[in-house]
Order: sequence, then C-alpha cells, then structure tokens
Amino acid sequence: MEAVPANRSTRFIMEGVGTRVIRGPDWKWGKQDGGEGHVGTVRNFESPEEVVVVWDNGTAANYRCATDYDLRILDSSPTGVKHEGSLCDTCRQQPIFGIRWKCADCLNYDLCSTCYHSDKHSLRHRFHRITVPGGERVMVETRRKSKKLVVRGIFPGARVVRGVDWQWEDQDGGNGRRGKVHDLQDWSAASPRSAAYVVWDNGSKNLYRVGFEGMADLKVVNDAKGPSVYKEHLPLLGQQGSGKNGPHGLQIGDQVKVDLELEIVKSLQHGHGGWTDGMFECLGVTGVIVGIDEDRDIVVSYPSGNRWTFNPAVLTKVQTTSAQQNSQFAVGDIVQICSDLERIKILQKGHGEWAAAMTPTLGSIGRIQQIYHDNDLKIEVCGTSWTYNPLAVTKISCPSGDRLSAILKKIFETHSTGDVNLELVKSAANGDVQKCDEVLKRKDANVNGMFGGHTALQAASQNGHLDVVKLLLKHNADVEIENKYGDRAIHHAAFGNEPAVIELLAKAGADLNIRNNRRQTPLHIGVNKGYYGVVKTLLKLGCHPSLQDTDGDTPLHDAISKKYDDMVTLLLDHNADIKVTNNNGFNALHHAALRGNPR
Repeated sequence: MEAVPANRSTRFIMEGVGTRVIRGPDWKWGKQDGGEGHVGTVRNFESPEEVVVVWDNGTAANYRCATDYDLRILDSSPTGVKHEGSLCDTCRQQPIFGIRWKCADCLNYDLCSTCYHSDKHSLRHRFHRITVPGGERVMVETRRKSKKLVVRGIFPGARVVRGVDWQWEDQDGGNGRRGKVHDLQDWSAASPRSAAYVVWDNGSKNLYRVGFEGMADLKVVNDAKGPSVYKEHLPLLGQQGSGKNGPHGLQIGDQVKVDLELEIVKSLQHGHGGWTDGMFECLGVTGVIVGIDEDRDIVVSYPSGNRWTFNPAVLTKVQTTSAQQNSQFAVGDIVQICSDLERIKILQKGHGEWAAAMTPTLGSIGRIQQIYHDNDLKIEVCGTSWTYNPLAVTKISCPSGDRLSAILKKIFETHSTGDVNLELVKSAANGDVQKCDEVLKRKDANVNGMFGGHTALQAASQNGHLDVVKLLLKHNADVEIENKYGDRAIHHAAFGNEPAVIELLAKAGADLNIRNNRRQTPLHIGVNKGYYGVVKTLLKLGCHPSLQDTDGDTPLHDAISKKYDDMVTLLLDHNADIKVTNNNGFNALHHAALRGNPR
C-alpha cells in the first residue's frame, strides 16, 4: 500500500463513549445513580474533565473525570476497545475486549473481565490491569484479599421501559409499557455487551442499545442483579487516560518516536499507510501526534512540517519531564517558532493557547524574555510578545559576532516584506496604528486582505487595539468577513476578552448574533471563556440570549455547565429561555440538575 503523508482529513476521536460505569471514590452526588453499585453509560465527554452519564434508572448528569474521579469503569467493551493478539486463557475469548487482566505470577496468562471477576485462576495470584491496548500495566491487590460488590441495573430479569434514545416506534406496545430483559448481547461484533434482548409484555421481542455509541434505548423500573466485581480493582474513568485514549494509550498531543528496527517497522506498516523513503526522517526523531484517523492509525507531525501515518504499534511514547523541558532554555536564548500551524495549535493547548494574531510568528526567530514557573516561555517575536509551550520552539545554537547581530536584526526588523497583506495583518496584530496607516496608503493595499487566514480587523479585534480597529473601520473594513472556522471580527473580540472592541464593531453594524461553523455566537464564546465583561456588553447591546450551537446548547446551558453562577444570573436577567432543550434533550433546569448542584 502506498504511504500516506497524512494530508488526508483526520477524525479526532474521543474514546470512552459507551463505557459502562459505577460510582467512583470521589462521588458526592447522593443517589443520582440509584445507589452504590448501580450502573450507567457514558453518553459523551463535554470536555477532558467532564463526562455525561445516563444511569440505567434514567437519570442523566455531568461528572468529573480529572483531578476528582466520580466514576469507575465497569466495562469498556461496548466502546470497541480490544487487545489485538490477546486470548483469555479461561473462556478463550480472542481478542480480549474491554479491560485485560494479565497474571503477574504466571507466564503469558490472561483473563477477560468476566473471568477475572468470576474468580477464574488462582485468587492468590496478583494481576496487572491493562485498560487500553498497549497501555500502562497497573498492579492490583490479590483477589483473595479484596471485597466484591454486586452491581445492579439493566441485567437479565430487570423490568424496563423505553429510554431517552428510544427510536423504535411502538415495538414495546406504547410509551410506558414494560418489558423484561432476557439477556445481554452484542449490538455488533465490534461492540460486545452493548445491548439487551427484551421480551415486552405485549409479546414482541427485540434487541436494544445499552451502551452502543453511548445510547440508552431502555430505562429500568425494577433493576436486577448483575455480576459481583472487585470494585477497588476497577480503573477510574479519566485517570491515566483510561477510557479516553487512542489505540495503544496514545492521544493527540503526545510526543512519540519510531525506535524499532527498520525491517520491523516496514512490516508493521503494511495496511497502515505503508512505507516510503521519505519516512526515513522519522527514525529516532521525536514527533507530535496531531490526529487519529478513521482506521485508528496515528498521524504524526515532524519538525520538517511533514506528517506521516503510522500503525500505533510502531510508535513509542516519549516521556519528557518538566525539568528536561526547562533545562533546554534560558532567558536571552534565541529560538525559532514552529512553522507547522496544526502542530503548534495542539501544543499551545494549556500553554497560553493559540490566537489568530500569532500566525505571523510561524517559523519566525525570537528571543526568550521570561521562563514561567510551569516552564512556558515568554518570547519576543515579530515585534510583540507571546507565551509558548517550550515544545513549540527550537533553540538556535548560540551564535556570535556578525551572526548574532544578523539574527537580532531579523528579530526586530520592521522593513517592508513585500507582502502588503502580511504587513497590514502583522501591524494590526501588534497594535501599530502608524504602520497600519502607512500600509493602507499604498496603492496595492486592501483593508480586507488576508494573511494566515485572517484579516487585519480580526487580528486587531482579538488583541484589543482600539485605535487600529477605528482606523480600519474608517477605511471601510468589512466586519462580516469570516475565517475558515466561520469566525468574524466580533467572534475574535469575544475570544480576546475585548468588550470595548465589541461596542465599536456593533456601532459599525456587526451582527451580534452571527454564528461560526459550530453555530456559536459571540455570546457562546464569551460565556465559555468566562469573560463576564464580554457577556454583559453583548447582552446590553441587545444580542439574542438563547440561540443554540451545533450541540443544541444555549449560552445558559454553557454557563450552568461551567458553574459560572454570575453569568447564569446575568443571562436570566436578560430573559434567557430556560425551556430550550439541547441535543441530549436537556433544558436549563435539567442541566442544572445534571451538574449535581441544582439551584
């Protein structure tokens, strides 16, 4: 198969949807789940820190899965997690789906979760728990010394009615009619134990989703006992990436290397993008995972700017400590910014983030001004200063004499580049109103010209340069031009926490309710970012308080999700509609209850 240089579209996947869970060690939400040991299904991840669960009793709520752990993974097999090449040495399941249990006292002896919790093999032997293929092995206590917990929910014998995802017309005899669970089955070969076979009181029988793709076709009215499990041996949802990583425990943003022998790599690449001579640049070189495609292969970006697709078995995760990152740099060092836009956007998450106005810095040379306590770097580049992830920059070997002078000149040079759009956008991003005025007087100037996918007005709006915004509007800058994400200047002002710019744009006729590609209004952005001033200004200017994004969420849903009580009050004071339901069927009152802290 021909090698794929990873320029095909990729689908970033979030593993874990459909996982069957029970309450975890940090649970503090009463009996929302139905009680200790009752089972629910992961419906979706609202963020890396927060997950929505629909319990078998029909209750749905948001729970924590980072720092605090509200949930334990009971069974991840409905998600399709499988350990290729493995075999349960008791029931002979091959490969093992869900959690894999590997005996620490025997050579090459594995159990699936069903056999492990059914006390197969010696109870005196210790086991390693492997949550994801190729993931970390976690040693657990011997089962002989551990207590078991009986789980309850949609299991054989349970009485059920239709649930939140029901779409099977009146197979059940009509809304509210009951049936009995006969057994649990596979909705598909790739999703074991993700469905229940139900016999309805009207005599009809069929299979219904209980975990497949996070769906809950059924709600229990009289639960039944499930298996007994070793609760303390179950992984916590979100901890060590359990349930949310890609194959082999890898995830977007990880640093990886190809350090196997070449012939092994070539063999493993068959059916996974293949191998070409151009991929020699990958050997022994650290890259960053930028995507996991629809075949679950891994897309890696390299310093050269090239991206290559790999079989995950080829890659080794590179563990880089903060001390190692920090030791590379010192204040005054000359560095070059990563030139790969997609790569740097990923690296910047949690490290100052990425702003459209930073686009001119791609590939540019700068100087470190400050090293923060978390090892992020403040770098002077392109006439302004930005915060960068240390992994997003490369130190330039210490030059001297004329070479150093030339580099420093390049850092601070202001002469014309010949690209009028670049100069205008760069000057607008830096707030240089005099330079903008000079550029706009040129015959080839276009006030709406784009560089790096953004206009000067968008760049100035996000950075809050009021004088530049006024100048651009005076030259008839178009307030409704959008970038590739559908963001207009007013979206950028919301992203940048610039209420004064929002007022200027509104006076210039900007649409306060305009939506980007995710159907987010500036108000959605202000709420999600926690920018009270932006939200207050937009509402004061008369924006609609209850428009919905692609998930069906209104700004009120978002404010409740993020526990921004002051914004909830502000939105309600401006007549936000509490009855609008999102795609999960939840209105604001439901959503408040889902937070576990209803008001």
